[in-house]
Amino acid sequence: MARLATIPTVSAPAAVASSVDSIPTPHARRELTRIALVGNPNSGKSSLFNQLTGLNQKVGNFPGVTVDRKTGISQLTPQHRAEIIDLPGTYSLYPKSLDEKVITDLLYDRESAQYPDFVVVTVDASNLRRNLLLFTQLADLGLPAVLALNMMDVAEQHGVHIDIAELQQELGVPVIPMNARKGIGVAALKIVMAQHLDAPTVSFYEPTEELLPMIRQIRYYFNLHNDYLALHYAHQFRHISFLTPDQRQYVQELVEQYGFEPTARQAHETISRYARINEILLNAVSVTRTERNEPYSNKLDKVLTHRVWGYLIFFGVLFMMFQAVFAWASYPMDLIDQGIALINSLIQTNFNGPLINLLTEGVIAGLGGVLIFIPQIALLFAFIAVLEETGYMARVTFMMDRIMRKFGLNGKSVVPLISGVACAVPAIMSARTIENWKDRIITIFVTPLMSCSARIPVYTVLTALVVPDEKVLGFFNLQGVVLMGLYLLGFLSAIFSALALKLLLKTQERSYFIMEFPVYRWPRWKNVGITIVEKVKTFVFQAGKVIVAISVILWVLASYGPGDALDKAEQQARVTAVQQQLTPEETDNRIASEKLENSYAGLFGRTLEPAIRPLGFDWKIGIALITSFAAREVFVGTISTIYSVGQDADMRTVQQKLAAEKDENGQPFFTPARAFSLLVFYVFAMQCMSTLAVVYRETKGWKWPLMQLLYMTGLAYVSSLIVYQVFK
Repeated sequence: MARLATIPTVSAPAAVASSVDSIPTPHARRELTRIALVGNPNSGKSSLFNQLTGLNQKVGNFPGVTVDRKTGISQLTPQHRAEIIDLPGTYSLYPKSLDEKVITDLLYDRESAQYPDFVVVTVDASNLRRNLLLFTQLADLGLPAVLALNMMDVAEQHGVHIDIAELQQELGVPVIPMNARKGIGVAALKIVMAQHLDAPTVSFYEPTEELLPMIRQIRYYFNLHNDYLALHYAHQFRHISFLTPDQRQYVQELVEQYGFEPTARQAHETISRYARINEILLNAVSVTRTERNEPYSNKLDKVLTHRVWGYLIFFGVLFMMFQAVFAWASYPMDLIDQGIALINSLIQTNFNGPLINLLTEGVIAGLGGVLIFIPQIALLFAFIAVLEETGYMARVTFMMDRIMRKFGLNGKSVVPLISGVACAVPAIMSARTIENWKDRIITIFVTPLMSCSARIPVYTVLTALVVPDEKVLGFFNLQGVVLMGLYLLGFLSAIFSALALKLLLKTQERSYFIMEFPVYRWPRWKNVGITIVEKVKTFVFQAGKVIVAISVILWVLASYGPGDALDKAEQQARVTAVQQQLTPEETDNRIASEKLENSYAGLFGRTLEPAIRPLGFDWKIGIALITSFAAREVFVGTISTIYSVGQDADMRTVQQKLAAEKDENGQPFFTPARAFSLLVFYVFAMQCMSTLAVVYRETKGWKWPLMQLLYMTGLAYVSSLIVYQVFK
């Protein structure tokens, strides 16, 4: 039995006889070895990626597609560094979704610049039979490989004993027993990875004789290195992205000529592979049931996925999460807000001039609109990461499937909807796992209605402005209750919009939902920390750049106007001040207010004001609505900049600036009616150019993004109008 405490350093096995042809790697040896991580979902691949790369990661897209591509640099030994590619999870090389298709496109094209030098296949040691199916397919492609035998602790708990030496001999590759969550076995894996393995693996499946003529013609035509890869070309030529129309036509003619039936052949192959896998496991694995009781995870599932208690527990978890986001983040947010205000005050006290105004009212005010929300962003993603790490999030998707189907959504739609609480862009990308066209379109359409993290700045500022910071029932924070209510409003609007689309869109396709439950585990705090740092960095360096840039542009628009409009406004303000006998301080504020109103920004806001006045909004809010189309979170940076221009420098925080704003009658402008009207508008409005862009890419046209924009903007306007007219 392999014990994790005494993991040996495993070297590459001796060459094993193989029917898989071996040819040199098509690329010259790179400066960095490129290693791909491949494995089933829930096999610990992400944990291993985090252990190998730490914080040295970046997220982009695979070439030509909008599927997340995580890469990182790993220091294997003092002399060797490698680039690690974390591929999407898959059960087989026969893809069923677009993210799985990314894997086959990468591994079928040896001429691609992204082709890996070798692969690390992560498998769940407690379920080797299912996990080894993918490994045998990769082996038959002739890919040099290492088997990361992960979750050995779980295998031991289930009484699964694995003979590592025997398994290594049967598979013909290095086998490293691991517990990636705790970092056990990572050092041994790095040593093996640094050896630049080039030896081919053994063969696990041979195509039948009658297929060989077709396979050899495909292999010769495309200059392929083995028969199994040529067989996959026959199976999937319609979906291999790098093939030309002429190449697809050639394969199609061969398939028709030889009467090739993909479904029947795939079934035959799968049966043959499992027969071979069973032989391997019979020699290398023994199982002794050391526990008679039901596994602990199943006991928990009886409660956490119960038809009644499961939902109550889930909503309780959400409620506590939003309570914590408000309560715990308030102190660091106040410190950041006051610190930014103090820096501005010190600069304005000691220096003067247009560049100083640009620095304080534009750059620093915009920067404050970014930094102040780091505590809340960090807390939100910390909770989400913990729920995913423990395995609870998978149960949530299972429970919500029961509800989703009644509203015309696939069970797999739950993942994009829940991900939409973080950001709509990757959430919409994740809808690629939904095979049914109708379910996928509905999911893409309604996902932006889920309140994403970009809305948090708007929600928190306005909620803190008009909702008292007091306890409900002596325990719950009232502001947290309102915040959760806004999230629930977005969720309800999403599912009822989905129901409407279900009735409008007609299709005969059937949908299904299959999900494997991972066992419950304590979260690995290192992985949680990496997730928090990644998300905060994304917010600060991506959203932050947009916010600061727009803040600077707004300052310029708010500080200058057409012709001599600002000079005339100043003269008129001075005359009015004399007539009304205003104090010098009141005179300065009056001049600044008049100049702002006659600036370029004021003209834009005035143009929009007639359309938004029924909602309770003025021209200043109109400016914020326009800039928010770049990104919703820009709203706070915009109002911070707009209300910095023309107000007393002693008005330090964003909340103080808004609270000090007066209407034409001298009363507080941001009344509860206006604040809630604005909150409801931001719950529904499609104000995110990135979301529209990704919908365009996913649907391959402007039809659906334009429908989204019109529908959500109309819904926001009507809802906001009703709220303001009822509560004013």
